[in-house]
Amino acid sequence: MFTCTSRLLSAVRHTEVRHILRNVTTWSPVGAAFNVRPQRRVELWEKNVGLFGVPELSSPGGFEVTSERALKETEQLVDTVCKNPPGASTVQAFDQLSDSLCKVADLADFIKVAHPDPAFREAAEKACLKIGTMVEKLNTNVDLCKCLKDLLDNKEVMAALDPETRRVAELFMFDFEISGIHLDEKKRRKAVNLHVKLLDLNNEFLVGSHLPNKIEKRALPEHIRHHFSLDGNYIQIGGLHAESSDELVREAAYKIFLYPNQNLMKCLDELLSCRDKLAKLVGYESFAHRALKGTMAKTPGEVTILASFATTVQFETAQDFKMMKEMKMKLNPTNCELMPWDHPYLSGVLRAERYNIEPSLYSPYLSLGSCMEGLNSLFSQLLGVSFQTEQPKIGEVWSEDVRKLAVVHETEGLLGYIYCDFFQRLGKPHQDCHFTIRGGRRMQNGEYQLPVVVLMLNLPHPGQSAPTLLTPGMMENLFHEMGHAMHSMLGRTRYQHVTGTRCSTDFAEVPSILMEYFATDYRVVNQFARHYQTGQPLPENMVTRLCESKKVCGAADTQLQIFYAVLDQVYHGKPQNRSTTEILKKMQEKFYGLPYVPNTAWQLRFSHLVGYGAKYYSYLMSRAVASMVWRQCFFRNPLDREMGERYRREMLAHGGGKEPMLMVQGMLQKQPTIEDFVDALVSELNPDFETFFMDSEG
Repeated sequence: MFTCTSRLLSAVRHTEVRHILRNVTTWSPVGAAFNVRPQRRVELWEKNVGLFGVPELSSPGGFEVTSERALKETEQLVDTVCKNPPGASTVQAFDQLSDSLCKVADLADFIKVAHPDPAFREAAEKACLKIGTMVEKLNTNVDLCKCLKDLLDNKEVMAALDPETRRVAELFMFDFEISGIHLDEKKRRKAVNLHVKLLDLNNEFLVGSHLPNKIEKRALPEHIRHHFSLDGNYIQIGGLHAESSDELVREAAYKIFLYPNQNLMKCLDELLSCRDKLAKLVGYESFAHRALKGTMAKTPGEVTILASFATTVQFETAQDFKMMKEMKMKLNPTNCELMPWDHPYLSGVLRAERYNIEPSLYSPYLSLGSCMEGLNSLFSQLLGVSFQTEQPKIGEVWSEDVRKLAVVHETEGLLGYIYCDFFQRLGKPHQDCHFTIRGGRRMQNGEYQLPVVVLMLNLPHPGQSAPTLLTPGMMENLFHEMGHAMHSMLGRTRYQHVTGTRCSTDFAEVPSILMEYFATDYRVVNQFARHYQTGQPLPENMVTRLCESKKVCGAADTQLQIFYAVLDQVYHGKPQNRSTTEILKKMQEKFYGLPYVPNTAWQLRFSHLVGYGAKYYSYLMSRAVASMVWRQCFFRNPLDREMGERYRREMLAHGGGKEPMLMVQGMLQKQPTIEDFVDALVSELNPDFETFFMDSEG
């Protein structure tokens, strides 16, 4: 239910946008909310409701309060589980345990990286460590495990449970098993200690991987110093500057940003060693074997087959590198050797030259507000879901730039909330990502706990005379992240342990990658892409050129992803008697094709090693599934409501409560093989695949 006040505030913002952007005649409340800076009206008598409406989180000290409350509730629930006979209530209690801890840990996990106040970040960090330690202790609690094992061993009781409840019970048992529950007491303590150590190592590596490197400014030519941040007599380099047109800037950034940090190198070595010890302690051949259990790939062997895709695109990759080298020779005849820092820039130059893809030509048609209206329209037609803007209360958000959306289904009502943290600010991480703050679940009183998520982007603020204008790449990222959000919103699982994106990693990216196809289909884009001043639609030929340009250097881009995936597998496979840098060099030569640059350590910037350890291949696997779903189900009509309903029913609704391959099979109405996955990836690189598909399907 939305109050009259929220509708009035939307109407006020609507009027403000029309006043500032006089040439645009109409904006919906959703479009208006994102096309101007929000007008916050602070009322002295309004109470601070706390972050996300959690009263205790009106101050940093609230994290300790919520953590302690969750820990006490955990003790009570453990006692309840151990006293009750095995049955469906056992799984419900386990899920309530998970929910109690996740509601603190997930929220804190976001705040520790996103809140502008260091005191909040520090308090959230402490909460994460405290809850994380408790989770590891629970995963090695013998009495708790015995209660679950009694349930799983009781065939009569298990047979009476619904499939989702059985699967959730099995997933909880899997958590016990990979934590070493079957070990003797001495080894269990060792497993707990390894888990706790990994929490620290993961955090250390994640933070270190994003820290800038410094160099004395006299070490760089004076004419390129202004491209970087100055810090006294030092120049600070916090990224690769891959899009810079100045080759010397790209080279300097690459060599300095990737220069080895010995402390971080030691941290990575310890992290990989710790993971290997833990995996072997609990009975797995390697950490990769442990990580892949329950995924679509299932074993490292299946990932290896997927990686063999590299040989399939070898010729196309060589052709791409040849084109890049010719372009580099054209731009700089004195130095035409193709280097890793050239790949992103030159591939972009080739796309722009061949198809006249200049982002500034597209941006006026892609205001943030119009893109949000486009998403609203797409979800409404495809899934019967729409966005409604709400005014956050005092203290509810961590920045005044955050917008709040209620997600409403045409018959089911309110589904959940999306907080949109879209705009740049000092200290904000430069990553586009989706955070689950609270998972959905069926509560004991019959009501549904509504999911809450945050989408984080890094977009420029709207100005006085123009809204935030997106490049095509920014627009695709917005659609991608919204795919994650809708996965969270549309899942209606009974248990929060498997809600939304809490599914196997190689399936979690499917909905977001699928959204990228919608973002570049003219039948969808034409519904919202309008020039912010004239109202003219984005010409169809510009969208066509954009789509065709994506095929340029597509093989080389895919080859790079294969290299990353293989490197990740090798790091987490059988221990090597050589450094991570030596492994990097060998894998780069074998699976990428561009030379390793001496005195660099790209792996120290590979932050995905923390969250995607042994599962980075998931992007390739998910892209293959998304490609198959798009071509078979949405290519003919991207706004097909019947297919949209099937998509929700077969894929989005289950979260992780159903085997991922069964969800893919339900959507495609056939069981794909690993060869089908490879074929799908190959088809992505073939400019004529859509024509071929149409012909082959009749």
